Amino acid sequence: MENKKQFWLGVLIGITGIVLFSSKAVMVKLAYNYQVDAISILLLRMLFSFPFYIIIAYLYRNQNAIVKPNFKDYLWLLFFGFVGYYLASYFDFVGLTYIKASLERIILFLYPTIVILLNKVFLKQPITKIQTLAIGLTYLGIVIAFSDEVSISGSETYLGGFFILLSAITYASYLVGSGWLIPKFGVIKFTAYAMIFSCVCVFIHYSISSEISLFSFSWEVYALGFLIAVFATVIPSFLVSASIKMISSSNFAIVAGIGPISTIILAAIFLNEVLTWLQLFGALVVIIGILLVSSKKVA
Repeated sequence: MENKKQFWLGVLIGITGIVLFSSKAVMVKLAYNYQVDAISILLLRMLFSFPFYIIIAYLYRNQNAIVKPNFKDYLWLLFFGFVGYYLASYFDFVGLTYIKASLERIILFLYPTIVILLNKVFLKQPITKIQTLAIGLTYLGIVIAFSDEVSISGSETYLGGFFILLSAITYASYLVGSGWLIPKFGVIKFTAYAMIFSCVCVFIHYSISSEISLFSFSWEVYALGFLIAVFATVIPSFLVSASIKMISSSNFAIVAGIGPISTIILAAIFLNEVLTWLQLFGALVVIIGILLVSSKKVA
């Protein structure tokens, strides 16, 4: 009975984390209403997140790992922090300037299938028939959703979709490449170190490319930047970790299917975004494809 309660508590915690993660795209779109560009809102996200990850890195500095990392491991950690948190976030924020938040989440939800493809190319892992079917379904769903959106919003949808796809690819690359590093650092310490380096990358990017003063935004932009950092980045990252620990990564992968759905609902409430029936059907096809991948992992 106690185990059952713990399982459902883990599910509830996982859903909360996924919904908070899903709110990021909605809040970014809200920030764009105040004439702020992608790198500026990304900078505010990282500025407000930075102290949290510094504290976490300090608290877990003596965490024992399975294998002690060497200098090369630290270099790889910096590389994956650059790819998985800086590049993926930047591509995502740029893509959101062109497409709906709900479509952004549907495309990002492709990353498990991209992980499978990258494992096939670089690690020579075979792709099963079920995985092939799942990949086919997910990309069919994207084509359905996007073809309808292009007819509504115009060709800029392709550009936005391209950047979001780049975000999904870079994040999937991070997942594939960093898997062997995480046991050497521990999940929390690895994430904190990678996030700290990605924050530094964003700070450098902003200082080089932007001529906008950090203190020139309206209070709404700072408020949204803080909310994105704390409630759509830091808090859900720990909720997701706790949920995975309580219910297993396989079960969490199924719970994560609520991500696109929650984004569609939040975007409808706060952004007045409305997906057509054809786009909703495309989203459903994508979700089914990802659940097939997840069920295969469970098996």
